Amino acid sequence: MSAPSEEDLNREAGIIIEKIHAYIDQGKKVFATCSFQSQSLPLLHMISRVNREIPVYYTNTGFLFSETIRFIDQVRVQLGLNVIALRPEFPKMKQLDRSGRFLYASDPDHCCYLNKVKPLEPVLIEKDIWINGIRADQSDVRAAMAEEEPAQHNCKRFHPMLGWTSKMVYYYRQYNGLPEHPLESQGYKSIGCEPCTAKSFGDHNERNARWFGMNKTECGLNTTLIAKGG
Repeated sequence: MSAPSEEDLNREAGIIIEKIHAYIDQGKKVFATCSFQSQSLPLLHMISRVNREIPVYYTNTGFLFSETIRFIDQVRVQLGLNVIALRPEFPKMKQLDRSGRFLYASDPDHCCYLNKVKPLEPVLIEKDIWINGIRADQSDVRAAMAEEEPAQHNCKRFHPMLGWTSKMVYYYRQYNGLPEHPLESQGYKSIGCEPCTAKSFGDHNERNARWFGMNKTECGLNTTLIAKGG
């Protein structure tokens, strides 16, 4: 398959930008969340073209790679974004199980709940539209989602990148001079918290090394915070 043209990708981006503008024109309180990986950059670039005051939240769990922290600052400056760090209520030393192991090793779902889900819940209560950059080609859970989904606390999730592919993301970044996460060149294709991220293997799934060896495949932001029965 040939590379998508710059014209085609700009057209796709224009549709997303118009939809975000429409939410704002309706008086909706809009925000985005971001993991600040290379694949996050196209959506952040589009948000910067709509309104650079739109809040872009990430959770500094205390377990992020130092390279990710530096990359966040680089992207914030380059795109002029309103980046806001959320922090978990419980410090690391209160995230141990009865055996003294960190929860990321013994109960990664609860670790995700404490470090990602709970810090974001107050934001959902205050806002109307949650811009979330998941793609259908990343996992079965994400493939089953619609472009708009009800979230918890009467907020609505908007998934503008759902139909994009990794190839589209790559070429949009190239056409627009958007940077690459420094760990990607070292073999990390999907980057989250350091204890739960390994180098990717194979070509079929960029997320296959997340929570490797654990009974977990998806971030709690994309499971727990979906409205029940929505």
